[in-house]
Amino acid sequence: MSAVLCETAAFQLRFGSLFHPGRGLSFPCDAQGRVDLDHLCERERANYFYARTVVGREYATPEVVLADAH
Repeated sequence: MSAVLCETAAFQLRFGSLFHPGRGLSFPCDAQGRVDLDHLCERERANYFYARTVVGREYATPEVVLADAH
């Protein structure tokens, strides 16, 4: 596994729901919060773009967290 994939697997970009605490969307990313769209399935890509579009209306500003952190 390449260093990029290892780093990517260690972090998630999380969009917390503004209206349903504990719910939200998360996507694998690198330490800087960059999501590799080529590694997402079509549904995940659609959810990612949707979450980015509605930040401040449905989802909070995303945060980069360790993948195993809850």
